[in-house]
Formats: sequence, C-alpha cells, structure tokens
Amino acid sequence: MSIAVWQQISLFRFEVESCRFDERTLRILESILASIDFKSVEGVVCTLKQFMRHESLRIIEEIAGKSVEHKLLIVDFLVHVFALIGDTESCLALRYEALLMREQKASCDQRFLVSYSEWLTFAEHSLESGYCSVAKKACEKALLCFEMNIIDDPANDFVIEKIKKLKDVAVISASSKSVQAQAAAYFNNKSIQQSSQGSYISVEPKSSGSTLFKDGIKRRHKRQLDEYRHLKLDKITSGGAQNILVWSFCQYHSFSSPQSKKDLI
Repeated sequence: MSIAVWQQISLFRFEVESCRFDERTLRILESILASIDFKSVEGVVCTLKQFMRHESLRIIEEIAGKSVEHKLLIVDFLVHVFALIGDTESCLALRYEALLMREQKASCDQRFLVSYSEWLTFAEHSLESGYCSVAKKACEKALLCFEMNIIDDPANDFVIEKIKKLKDVAVISASSKSVQAQAAAYFNNKSIQQSSQGSYISVEPKSSGSTLFKDGIKRRHKRQLDEYRHLKLDKITSGGAQNILVWSFCQYHSFSSPQSKKDLI
C-alpha cells in the first residue's frame, strides 16, 4: 500500500476523532476507497471497520445528552461511513436506532414521524442482508403505522398485504436458519464423537456455509469497490462535481438544521 493511502487514512482518523462529521470527511473516505489496489482492499476495509466501530461507541456515548435533532445528524454521518466501508451490520443497527429515536420523539413532534414506507424499506434491506428477526420487527412497526391511521383508504389494503407477506418470509427465513444451525451443530458434534472413537479415515474438510457466505461477501465488496473506482474515475475525467456513494441503500430521511454538520459535538 502506498504512503499516500496511509496518509489519507490518518487524515480520515484525525477528522473523525476531531468530531468533524461533514461532507469533507466523507470525501476523504471516498478517496481512500477509490485509490487502494485490489490486494489491499481487505486489509484497509478491516482497519477502517475496527476504527469506526470503536469510534462510533465513543461518539454515541458523548452525544447521549444532546437533542434528538443533533443525534440524528451524527447518526446519519455514521450510517454513510459504515455504508461506504461495507459494514452492513453496523449500518443497519444505526438506522434502526435512528428510526426508534424518531418514533419516540414523534409523540410530541410530528416532524419526526416515521412513515410505513420507511419501516418497509428498512425491513426489505434487513431481510436482504440476512437479519430476519430485525426485518420481522420492522414489518410489525410498518403495520402499526396503518393501525394508528384512522383514514380508510382502499389502496392501503395492497400495501398491508405486501408487508404481511414480507413478514411471513422473514419468519420462515428465521426459522429455516435456526434449523440449519441446529443441524450444523448436530453434525459437528457427531463428527467430534467419531473422531474421539479412533477413526483413522482422513476426510478433507469442506467449506462451511458460513465460510462460503463470508467469502461471497468479500468478493462482492471487492467487485463493488472496483466498480466504484471506475465510476469515480469517470466522474473526475468528465469534470463532474457530485459525490458518489457506493451502497446507496443506506440513505434515509435526514433532518434539516440551521447548524452546520461540522464540529457538531
């Protein structure tokens, strides 16, 4: 890895540690991801994930006493960072917390109201990423939005049916994964017992489902990063000035505030 990349990483760390949660810091991260070579992807992403997970805990603790508006702006920044580095788990967790914060605040301020479509979108993304239990809860939240809405609209029936079907899929998927986990544990224990009984037959270990899944994620991240680098290069050569975000599914409703996102803490 080049010295220039390490310098950019150090600059990004400094910006985050200095609580500069703005577009400039995001652009620095984009620059890092666009400039690293294929062989360095895994190491750089792993380093960034570890750093951001540690820093996000510190940041959230520090803003505990701030207003909901302030917290949402910070969480929005963290969501975009985790989306860029491909940390789906952290990204979804923060999105869920933001939705819950808004839901709680909406009881006294309707500006923070979470719509059924936001819960539905979050449920779809959670299910796509394999978080079935979270998807089920999000579907229940979406259905609750209709129960609280006293307006009887025939068009709602179609949407409600869609949410219920998605919830059923989440429940079935969660159950299926539970059965698979139990089966894997059974065969693992059985293998250990056979080995302890003095079996001398050499069996070549096969890749587990978990290993294959993780390898698939790594290949996807590398492919997406390569596509991102080409998009960024095309944007630069064409003279465009817009920012390019990689995994755009993490964008959600952000609240406007007269206060700048810079130096929010």
